[in-house]
Amino acid sequence: MKNNIAIEFDSVGKQYRLGLVGTGSLQHDINRWWQTAILRKEDPYLKIGEVNDRSTKGHSDYVWALKDISFKVEQGDVVGIIGKNGAGKSTLLKLLSHITAPTTGHITYRGRIASLLEVGTGFHPEMTARENIYMNGSIMGMTKAEITRKLDEIVDFAGIERYLDTPVKRFSSGMTVRLGFAVAAFLEPEILVVDEVLAVGDAEFQKKAIGKMKDVSQGGGRTVLFVSHNMAAVKSLCQKGVLLENGMVKEVGDVDTIVGHYLKRDNKVENYKKWDVPTIKFDGFELLEIGVRKKDRGYDDMMSVEDDLELYCRYRITKDFPSIYPSFHFKNEQGAKIFVSHGGGRCYSYEHGIGEYEQKAIIPRNFLNWGTFFIDLIVSNGRETFLNENDVVSFTLSNKVGKIGMWMGRLAGDVTPMFNYSEKKL
Repeated sequence: MKNNIAIEFDSVGKQYRLGLVGTGSLQHDINRWWQTAILRKEDPYLKIGEVNDRSTKGHSDYVWALKDISFKVEQGDVVGIIGKNGAGKSTLLKLLSHITAPTTGHITYRGRIASLLEVGTGFHPEMTARENIYMNGSIMGMTKAEITRKLDEIVDFAGIERYLDTPVKRFSSGMTVRLGFAVAAFLEPEILVVDEVLAVGDAEFQKKAIGKMKDVSQGGGRTVLFVSHNMAAVKSLCQKGVLLENGMVKEVGDVDTIVGHYLKRDNKVENYKKWDVPTIKFDGFELLEIGVRKKDRGYDDMMSVEDDLELYCRYRITKDFPSIYPSFHFKNEQGAKIFVSHGGGRCYSYEHGIGEYEQKAIIPRNFLNWGTFFIDLIVSNGRETFLNENDVVSFTLSNKVGKIGMWMGRLAGDVTPMFNYSEKKL
């Protein structure tokens, strides 16, 4: 392992048997443990199994959650692990964090690992927040004095000073996540592993957490592995990306390329998606098509700030809804929401019968600044949310050379409407 390599996955695989735990007998379980853990040999009860494609029925009880995973992470890299639900992202982090062991292959790493996976992972519910902080620090090999020096920073970042001596079992999920992240980030690990659990926190905490991860990587030279479905947050934080599909590595590269390929999937461009077999749906609703393009032009045309844009959405309703409408949440590259738009009207009454519908909206020229924007799709009736799909589509606007803002770079803000001003000399 080279000095600048922090983590290396070498032909790593993880296989599960559906419906059963273990081999089926105590004798075989002991033999498996002896062969794999002590003798470091291949699992004698390993089966061929199938790739973890949840969209197909399958014929085997053995499934590869991960298979033939090989890639390297250099020290100081911030790497985004992305992919659809069930692609193997969380399993990958659990293997690295020693929560479970790989079935095949080896993982080597340099330094201490701090992990923030599911809510409450690594905390004893009966112990207080203070006791859990010291316990986690001790597990990481820190002395009591080292932990004490970091205690005030952890408590301040988590915002739990009032509840420091309260058992963690009485914490809300948001408080638990804040504490878990603060412990993981401030106890100075060489490798920080963070799963989608950050989505549990509020917007203010997410912003603080992403800022802290930037500080950890840029200032401290530490390595970060970050799993998220928020592509704007991934692009803001990470330099490199790993795209997983059906438990296998599909692509490794710079984060812009990887996110772009993930968002495109089987489509030709990032700003347009169409499904012959809908995958974004709930009972009574199926998304068929969505995109942003230059008005009256194709989806593969380059768009600039001076173009009128058209937002297009086509969907199918399969049962009657007295009130339902899709809303479009526009976000910048950092994941901050700019504005929300929907066709339901201010009264939030939008009746739908069975059938296919399309919605179009014009985004006027010179309204959005140049850069990349992401859209979340939320379907609700004004009181209840039925569907919340992050980063369903994205688009990029360019700034034409010689136009306003070029002499001083990008103007501040994400929206830059050109109002009609009048001026006269007094």
